[in-house]
Amino acid sequence: MTDTMSIVKPYSREWLLSDRPTSRKQARLGRAYVIWRRFSENRLALAGLGIILALVFVAIFANVLAPHSPVQGDLRNARLLPPGTDGYWLGTDDQGRDILSRLIYGSRLTLFVVVLVAIIAAPIGLIVGTVAGYAGGWIDAVLMRITDIFLAFPKLVLALALVAALGPGIENAVLAIAVTSWPPYARIARAETMTFRNSDFIAAVKLMGASPWRIVLKHVIPLCFSSLIVRVTLDMAGIILTAAGLGFLGLGAQPPLPEWGAMIASGRRFILDQWWVAAMPGVAILIVSLGFNLLGDGLRDALDPKEAGQ
Repeated sequence: MTDTMSIVKPYSREWLLSDRPTSRKQARLGRAYVIWRRFSENRLALAGLGIILALVFVAIFANVLAPHSPVQGDLRNARLLPPGTDGYWLGTDDQGRDILSRLIYGSRLTLFVVVLVAIIAAPIGLIVGTVAGYAGGWIDAVLMRITDIFLAFPKLVLALALVAALGPGIENAVLAIAVTSWPPYARIARAETMTFRNSDFIAAVKLMGASPWRIVLKHVIPLCFSSLIVRVTLDMAGIILTAAGLGFLGLGAQPPLPEWGAMIASGRRFILDQWWVAAMPGVAILIVSLGFNLLGDGLRDALDPKEAGQ
């Protein structure tokens, strides 16, 4: 008699949802399909994903999409024009520069900050948390006390102190934000590690002769990815706001770079009469931050193991 699994087409819905996968590839694809199906049921999460994809698209094709130069303006003929005037859809600033073009190019700086902070802070927090949770004892105490020291300072205040010491600039701002962002990731990774460090599969790996570092790197860290991805996505909005705050205070990206926080700072002088100069970058920050929050909420629900059994 022909086995039922042999007649199921590969990559079909039945093949992906099989409770008896025949390979690791099938198991991974099946889990990814289930996660996507749960994620796609959340319309707000899909809206957040659409906002982030639009941000990436705009950043990649900024040269094509921007109708004007983001750094060169027309002081004589285009200073502080309202939205919709002479082809300036979002108006111009006090230097006669097109606000829409500056927002489009500013999306590159926003993605630059977000991606670099995630690349720097997430691995540091993941390694510190998993090592502390798995090792325990004095190693856990030392690493967690260091984490508590960073958590004791408000993130923005600590970032301001670091940037003031390092000097203004987008690179120093990224470094300062990354240094202040890793402690929550370490806490999450430690909590996740402590839930399964004494589990049977970890004991089996020990019996096979695996070293503690191999156990942490190959078995513990992958299990923390889901929680870490959710937390990093939810923190993206805070990272954007911190970067905008540093730019607003003149400690982030320096002129004439079209950083959204710096654009708000330059437009605050005209907030009563030429409101669009500060309002447009503020709306951009609001939309992108909302997109990351919606995406993070959707990922949290989709990756929740409690939902998997329902």
